[in-house]
Amino acid sequence: MKKQIYTHPYFLAGLVPALFFLVFYFYPLSGIFLKSFFPKGEVNLLFLDQVLGSARMMKIIWFTFWQAALSTLLTLACALPAAFAMANYEFRFKKTLRLLASIPFVLPAVVVAAALESCFGRTGWIGEIRHPLALILLAHVFYNFSVMLRIITGYWTSLQGEIREAAAMLGASPAQAFFHVTLPLLRPAIWAGALLVFIFCFSSFGIILILGGPGYATIEAEIYRQAAHLFNLPLASFLSLVQIVFTFGLMSLYTRFSKRAAQFIPKAGEIRLKPPERPWEKSLVAGTALFIIIVCVMPMVSLAASSLVHNGDFSLAYYRAIFENTTDSVFYVPPFQAVQYSFIFAAGALAIALVAGVCAALFITHADRHIKSRLAAFFDPLFMLPLSTSAVTLGFGIIITLDHPPLNLRTSPFLIPLVHALVGFPFVLRALLPALRTIPAQMGEAAAMLGASPLKVLRHIDLPLMSRSLVAGAVFAFTISLGEFGATIFAAPPTTPTIPIAIYRFLGQPGAMNYGQAMAVSTILMAATALGFIIIENLRPGNAEGI
Repeated sequence: MKKQIYTHPYFLAGLVPALFFLVFYFYPLSGIFLKSFFPKGEVNLLFLDQVLGSARMMKIIWFTFWQAALSTLLTLACALPAAFAMANYEFRFKKTLRLLASIPFVLPAVVVAAALESCFGRTGWIGEIRHPLALILLAHVFYNFSVMLRIITGYWTSLQGEIREAAAMLGASPAQAFFHVTLPLLRPAIWAGALLVFIFCFSSFGIILILGGPGYATIEAEIYRQAAHLFNLPLASFLSLVQIVFTFGLMSLYTRFSKRAAQFIPKAGEIRLKPPERPWEKSLVAGTALFIIIVCVMPMVSLAASSLVHNGDFSLAYYRAIFENTTDSVFYVPPFQAVQYSFIFAAGALAIALVAGVCAALFITHADRHIKSRLAAFFDPLFMLPLSTSAVTLGFGIIITLDHPPLNLRTSPFLIPLVHALVGFPFVLRALLPALRTIPAQMGEAAAMLGASPLKVLRHIDLPLMSRSLVAGAVFAFTISLGEFGATIFAAPPTTPTIPIAIYRFLGQPGAMNYGQAMAVSTILMAATALGFIIIENLRPGNAEGI
């Protein structure tokens, strides 16, 4: 019996993601470690002087922390009142507002930067914000508001009903019930949301690179500068190592608070939300709607509008230009080709992420059910590691390790889909695992007793029952690949740029035509990712919150 468990195809399927991670995740990270401490085969710690003895480096490290902390506080200050309104009141257009607030999170960082530039930049539609730091903070709030809102709203909504009524029956005023019952239960969710936003802001790259410039570099941006511009690989490797240590530590804290929030959350009864009746309640709901429209919707509208105005008139000139070689250079790649490359790479990444994700989900579920050990508990968080690793670090590690036989992929067209699949794989796994765990094990065992092979069980039972989750995971992997920027900027050859790389190049060049083409390509990418998110939302069961 034990032998059958370990030779079951579902158990052996775990070899696929394990090998994938070994080659494309752990091997590149080990290359970063060796490049940091053994650059020429011997221990060399000279880069420590370049960090600890450099006022600029210490300023970058300090800026990385405090901008992330300030961005998190601002996001929390905006999300808490909105979460209160969403979790306590039922009102018209609530679902639409929640959807509109969520779209910015799935937008690529370069599109976010382009949207903020079109809305609040030098020729902004709403007004000009000149200070780069203010634009960075605003972009982080725009980008992460929905993360905080969804996490806190999800928990807060579950606190409605019986628990609040019980506190009222015991004589507690609304304020006492909030401070002595709701807030203590909500605190782990607030911490979890704040830590996740801090991690995103801590490893921010595209936004910092486009809106901040060299004067506002973070560790992530400095890794790119040292590796791609100065070719100081030992220093870039050491900074990557510092980044990995901090993000791993922060992610472990986030996991702990997430588990605590789930542990303390009461069982949700029938949730009965009331409409806003008092003036302050109506003002709160109206303020939430106004905030979402101004901060979350207007930059996207401004981005699309900027792509349709040429010399003050409505025009499709920028869209027509993305099909042309406007520079007459033989090395110029028209944006439309970048769009084509992006969709081809995304299709390849989707195929790899789906195969690896399905195999990993089958393995973890099988190990969880049939092997009384901590095997599933070990591999489940292990496969989530790419989420806590910066994309720049991943891309950098891959190009310094997979550059010689038998895996010389530096100039290979397969490198970009592989990197994108590594980033999208955790989302596929997280989409599939809950669906697989809800399938009773007895169904597969009964089919096996009737003579069905494991492949027939997979084809006729497991795959049909997890099909909705499979589609959601596939859409996630595809849209993430379309917008991936941090790793792609290392991995993409100049002749095969992706959409985010093309946008970054256009924004870095002067001229109205370059700016207009950046807006046009950003709008196309925004539409594709927003459509993917709407599909995912419609595949979610009920009113499921979270990310």
